[in-house]
Amino acid sequence: MAIEREIKLRYDSAADARAKVLALGATILRGRRLQEDCLLDTDDERLRRARSVLRVRSDGGRSLLTFKGPVQAGPLKIREEHETVVTDAETLLTILREIGLHVWFRYEKYREEFCAEDVVIAVDETPVGTFIELEGGEPAIHRTARALGRTAADYITDSYRLLFLQHRDALGLTGSDMVFASRAGE
Repeated sequence: MAIEREIKLRYDSAADARAKVLALGATILRGRRLQEDCLLDTDDERLRRARSVLRVRSDGGRSLLTFKGPVQAGPLKIREEHETVVTDAETLLTILREIGLHVWFRYEKYREEFCAEDVVIAVDETPVGTFIELEGGEPAIHRTARALGRTAADYITDSYRLLFLQHRDALGLTGSDMVFASRAGE
């Protein structure tokens, strides 16, 4: 079983986050590109009730299908994760709709990925702020967070969906998807 371990850390800007990551001596894995994610579920919300996620991601010319199980209690976000590359996200979404699933949440971010030791470091620019996401082994995540000048009190384990809902509600905004304003009507 594949296990995902990650945290997010909030930053004021992508430039600040990128500078902090590069100061660690991290090397770039993938350049900045738009990621478009769709979360799917059944009409009776079977996946959400099970605290699980089925996601289709379009990521700079490649597509991924991901299943994530419930988050386990702890200081990091830890959950079962299974992911596979697919050829065509739109065709996959059509197939999933045909078997009774529907997209219930869409979100976008610009992501740039780096590597330092055994941690993948992502700089995520989202419509609700900039975050560094650390994914890897638990000791390496803690070590990298400390090297970035952060402590466990700074760890964010919420999903981008929850961060979007908090942001939207705090500002009295409307909207059901976390997409960039210039792309909201697409």
